[in-house]
Amino acid sequence: MQFKDIIGQNGIKNKLIQTVKENRVSHAQLFLGPESSGSLALALAYAQFINCENKLMDDSCGECSSCRKYSKIIHPDLHFSFPFFAKKKEETTLDYLGNWRAAFLSNPYISLDYWRQHADADNRQANINIAECHQIIKKLSLKPFEAEYKVLIMWLPEYLAKEGNALLKLLEEPPQKTLFLLVAQNQDQILTTILSRTQLVKINKLSNDDLEHYLIHHHRLEERQAKQIAFISDGNLQRAHQLIGENSSNHFETLRNWLLSCYRDNGLELVNKVENDFSKMGRENQKSFLLYSINVLREILLIKEGLQEIVRLVGAEKVFAEKFADLFSSSQIEAAIELFEGCSYNIERNANPKILFLDVSLQLVLIFCYETLPKGTQYI
Repeated sequence: MQFKDIIGQNGIKNKLIQTVKENRVSHAQLFLGPESSGSLALALAYAQFINCENKLMDDSCGECSSCRKYSKIIHPDLHFSFPFFAKKKEETTLDYLGNWRAAFLSNPYISLDYWRQHADADNRQANINIAECHQIIKKLSLKPFEAEYKVLIMWLPEYLAKEGNALLKLLEEPPQKTLFLLVAQNQDQILTTILSRTQLVKINKLSNDDLEHYLIHHHRLEERQAKQIAFISDGNLQRAHQLIGENSSNHFETLRNWLLSCYRDNGLELVNKVENDFSKMGRENQKSFLLYSINVLREILLIKEGLQEIVRLVGAEKVFAEKFADLFSSSQIEAAIELFEGCSYNIERNANPKILFLDVSLQLVLIFCYETLPKGTQYI
């Protein structure tokens, strides 16, 4: 994995490269970023750059023996640790490394759900167990085989329970030329004893422009479709991949017409929309539509707060948002967002779409026509 293969994130790439040039490589670093933002890919590109035998000014060479082995994730001094779905308590990542390697090489922006699909997980819970901690200590106690640095990349250390304290001494006093790169999404779920021993590398979600450029040039999407998928994905490349090929090009028209029917309190129109539009979308399109709707309403809140300069909507969508912001209060918009989030939650759990979307439609009528939902209203 080279830096040039990673979408966007140019600022963090330059900082990482500079730490190597200035010989300021911290032995324990925490790459913290949202799901599918490129944190894991950046950690691997960083490790490859450090161990590259013929470094370029702004990247690893991609051709030396070290780079070739890194590109296939078979370098003897590169180790991975990650959550897995153990069948037996003595299992470690070594038992799942083949599946992990295939999953990562097919998608460097891997998510936990994507990994679960490749790991024969069944209904088992993801975990990094004590056997894995002992295996890490054993692997890192050995001298490097051929590289300058021995590297451990731990993906999602949030799944380290109290057993992770077994790694503290290793983190504090690592063998010489040993590098720990932890790649996380939620700082609050990491053991504080581990968190305090790492240097934070903050990674932002992918920008809409970077995602849009990627979708146009790598997937040959039309600009309008690329814009909408980038907007819905909100910086999550894995989500963008899922949306490619879905019939999401008319989400704006569907949302505008639906909200207009709710504002008019037109029950017959709402029933027809549920029957003819929402119930026929399919679950994935329903999910992407709701995510799009939530993002649009959040943009409307920004407009109401006078933050137009950071609003990402353009064209007809922005005109609609500005008019909508004039009609309703922030509390009404926030109530609608909460309603859509509840609807999305239930779609994930295979709720009946006709009942669900009709219920949401009627509650939107209460929000927009009567300003509030009755006290104690429950979402299906």
